Amino acid sequence: MPPQHGLERYQQVHSAHKAMAHDPRINQFLAGSPHAVVGASTNRAKYGNKVLRAYLQACRGVIPVHPSAHAVEGIKAFSNLSAITEPLHGISIVTPPEVSQKIVALAINLGVRNIWLQPGAENAATLAIAEQSGVNVISGGPCILVNLQFREESP
Repeated sequence: MPPQHGLERYQQVHSAHKAMAHDPRINQFLAGSPHAVVGASTNRAKYGNKVLRAYLQACRGVIPVHPSAHAVEGIKAFSNLSAITEPLHGISIVTPPEVSQKIVALAINLGVRNIWLQPGAENAATLAIAEQSGVNVISGGPCILVNLQFREESP
């Protein structure tokens, strides 16, 4: 049991985590593999790297997408989604909103059916494109780092 002074915060976090576990959009997103992380970073302090490592820690198939890096965390990186020849179950997007909009449109054209716009990657136009296409889209706050229980100390 958490200390009394932190009980309220514990209950808030526990309630939010419990709600995420029952979110059908998240369950559908995590039901398959592999996923691409668009906006993967070679810098371990950046969220694009942390999201990639969260997949690795959870032993999930993941493909980094980075415009110029040949590898991220020792995994072959692709310069864009079109360069990936393997069918993708979904993508996590960790890019500025104006870039995310183009990525979502491309992903839809490539047949990607599950898109997770990580916090800060979305805007109204990007979300509208995803929703109008009928894909499973997650945005507006849930972060895969929480759902996959990312730990900073691991690979």
